Parts: sequence; C-alpha cells; structure tokens
Amino acid sequence: MALPPPDPKFVLRGTSAPVHTLHFSCGGPEPDIPLLFSGSENGFIHVWNLKTHRVDAALDGHGRKSVYCVETMGGKDRLLSQGRDQRICLWDLAEGRTSVTDSVFTEHVGFCRCSLLKVAQGRWLMAMAARSLEEVQILELPSKTSVCTLKPEVGAKLGMPMCLKLRQLSCGSQPVLLAGYEDGSVVLWNVSMGKALSQLSCHQEPVMSLDFDSEKAKGISGSSEKVLSIWSLNEQQNLQVYKTHELVNAGISDITIRPDKKILATAGWDHRIRIFGWKKLKPLAVLDYHTATVHCVSFSDHSSPRDRLLAAGSKDQRISVWSIYAQM
Repeated sequence: MALPPPDPKFVLRGTSAPVHTLHFSCGGPEPDIPLLFSGSENGFIHVWNLKTHRVDAALDGHGRKSVYCVETMGGKDRLLSQGRDQRICLWDLAEGRTSVTDSVFTEHVGFCRCSLLKVAQGRWLMAMAARSLEEVQILELPSKTSVCTLKPEVGAKLGMPMCLKLRQLSCGSQPVLLAGYEDGSVVLWNVSMGKALSQLSCHQEPVMSLDFDSEKAKGISGSSEKVLSIWSLNEQQNLQVYKTHELVNAGISDITIRPDKKILATAGWDHRIRIFGWKKLKPLAVLDYHTATVHCVSFSDHSSPRDRLLAAGSKDQRISVWSIYAQM
C-alpha cells in the first residue's frame, strides 16, 4: 500500500490576502538565513524568515494591486516583482532597505508572469508580455535596453501570451523563449534572431503554466483542462508532443520542475498539490491541505538535498511548506 501523504512541515499565515507567487532564496552559505518571498493580491511582498517562520519585511511597491511574480537577481538583496499595476519593480534590500530602485512600465493588462535569465555577471534578460496583445518584449537588465520584440506571423491568431520561460538549451548557447498562448499553443522563439523556431498545439484551452528542462530538452504544460501535456524538443529545434497525462480534476494554475529534475509539482484549482516523478510522470503524492485554489508552487534552492522544501500559495491566504521526497 502507498504511504499516506504527509502533513505540511509548517504553514505561514499573515498575508491577509490570496497568495499568487512564491520564490525561495536558500542557497547562500551558512549562516545565511533561508528566505521565502511571497506576493499577494493586496499588493504586498512578504519576506519570510524560514528559521523563525515569521515575516522579516513587508514590501509595498505596487499601489495595493496584486503581485503575481517575485524573483531574486543573483542574491537575496536584489529583487524583481511584477504587479497588476502594470509595473515591474527592482528592489534593493541590502542592509535592511526596502526601496524600489527602478521600474519598467509594461502596459500589459493580463497576468502573464515575466521570466528572467542570467546571461553574465550582473546582466539579465527579461521576457515580458508587451502592450500589443500578442507580443512579447525582451529587455536587458539593469540597463532596460530593448533586445527584441517577438511578434507572431500575420494571421497566426495565437492570442495573448499566458506564460513565459527564458532558457539556454545548453551551456553558452543562445537564449530561447518558450511561450504558452491563449489558443493552447506553445511556441519556441530564438531570442537573438527574434523569430519563432517551432509551434506546437498542446491544449484546447489557454496554457496557464509551463516549465522546461534544458538537460532533457523536455517540457510540461497545464491549462484549465484535465490534461498535462509533456513535449520534447528534437535536434532540429522542433517541438513535438511526447505524452499526455489525464488528471482527476480540471485546472492547473502553476507547474514547476525541481532544480535537480527528479520531481515536479502542480498547483490545482481543486485545492490540491500533486507531485509527479519527472522521468515518467509517475504520480507520487497528492497533498491535500488548502481549502481553495492553489495559485503557485515553488521548490527551494537549498544546496543540501535533505533541506529541500516545497511551498504552495493559495486563495485561502495561507502558504503551506512541505518536506517531501527531499532525498530522491
């Protein structure tokens, strides 16, 4: 018989609003304090101390509009956040500061999270949904220089970009962007050439979330349907459906593959977190704690496997933190 799923290791309360995004920063040398950043519907970013399970700081930079993306940039003192105020903010948190140092006005009204890729020391690429509904803009940070705008071919009718992932397919290779669209397609873009390399119809409904494993050249996406789509990238840079997995209940808000590429987690509209083995998409566990839609899931970047955590943020205003298959 399968073992019953565990309870959360601990639960973080106090956001006073639904939680839409989570990001760990735990990979620093000891005695660095492991942190979890959360972004909420009320516009606040909370910095959680994972030793005390309390909030170290509450950041307010999005005019009380929902925050739906938070990422660190090369250390826990440099933070990027994105909100429904159509702004992407850069923060300096060193020495207890809580100040926005720069921002980008996106003019995008949807809820497509931006994506970051480090390309050199202190230099990043950022992909974000642009003002024109179907376009994605690539900027270099911190200079905010425009690299390119990715526009679908005339008549392509992809709809709005819904989710973005910047990746390098191999060490030192040119960056690519995987974008999931409103029509259910996933498109692979060559960023330096500014053109689409491949398009794949994965879902009947908008692609809500995707993740990509550069080592295996394989990705996964979810939508409002009851299907996870797993797809691969061949040597000719063509996307092809690898397999599909039928879910018990419809609706996936978020998908993330653990950094070691062993397992993945999905955030479900059915209030549940599901864990799968990444190699064969074998279902491993259903984590049933939340009382409303789970909006986001995130794995920690601890350097030691035994410390690894999974966090989930929900409409029920709680963040559940789990220690699951840490040694796998």
